Amino acid sequence: MSWYNLLRRQLFKLDAERSHDLTLNWLSRIGRSPMRRCLSQHLADKPVQCMGLTFPNAVGLAAGLDKNATCIDAFGAMGFGFIEVGTVTPRAQEGNPKPRMFRLTEHEAIINRMGFNNRGVDYLVEQVKASSYEGILGINIGKNKDTAESEATEDYVYCMRKVYAYASYITVNISSPNTPGLRAMQHGEHLEELLGALKSTQQELQSVHHKYVPVLIKIAPDLNQQEVVQLAQAFKKHAIDGVIATNTTISRESVKGHPAADEMGGLSGKPVAAASIQVIQWLHNEFKGEIPIIGVGGIHDAEAAKAKLEAGATLVQLYTGFIYRGPELLSEIVNNL
Repeated sequence: MSWYNLLRRQLFKLDAERSHDLTLNWLSRIGRSPMRRCLSQHLADKPVQCMGLTFPNAVGLAAGLDKNATCIDAFGAMGFGFIEVGTVTPRAQEGNPKPRMFRLTEHEAIINRMGFNNRGVDYLVEQVKASSYEGILGINIGKNKDTAESEATEDYVYCMRKVYAYASYITVNISSPNTPGLRAMQHGEHLEELLGALKSTQQELQSVHHKYVPVLIKIAPDLNQQEVVQLAQAFKKHAIDGVIATNTTISRESVKGHPAADEMGGLSGKPVAAASIQVIQWLHNEFKGEIPIIGVGGIHDAEAAKAKLEAGATLVQLYTGFIYRGPELLSEIVNNL
């Protein structure tokens, strides 16, 4: 039994969010000390070229686990090919009332309705600046809960300006089910306004900082084919640099009967795997290699990661599978791809 399995046995006796916070506090401390060497593991060197960047391997850490960028050094020591922090908002916010995170252990799944709880974009930037991590860093941005839908674009542009100089790429989260009105930005005029503003801001900041930072959009798994095609067309029109597919699902079909199934929030882990792959396939059919896709959702072993790549993804990210299996999942996938 690995050290993580022993640790997980104790952590899973606690409330899900409590164990999450304890783990992040520990990783933050160890990541900033020589002890972070204890987290390192042997990974095959398998670089991937994508969006003008060279990723050491195809497996990244998804946003949501390290919202405030306090554990970058620890996750970097584990060997992730890239790390995505956030979602971060312009102002600090508490998120939704507790309890707001629930394990569905027999499904290797989690339901969360955290609601973009974070310390704000200025705090995140300070953490990034203090880190010794030199790998590829994605920064995931969102809007504050109390920002009106009509003003949401301003929140994204504000965050983009703050993080641009420190990010390898920027992800725009318009697909979390836990912020009212957020998913409406995947459609119609909201989407057109947002994409236009993001690209014009990107061009401006490229000139100021003398570097091009790719902009990606993270979308939901609960879209039908027509909606995905419409999104793909909009992304091509505005020359978006990449798409992350997918966020958590509001569907409960695969976990019916579980005591936590009726909890509000986004479901992640094994139950979202099939929906994520379907969205990736639809996007891939539309993009035909023009825009890269990062696959996330339900990756619990090397075969699940390969399924994402075979569907059309260039890179993959871990979140819930990593919580259930720990760093050995990363090494298993990288060494078997």
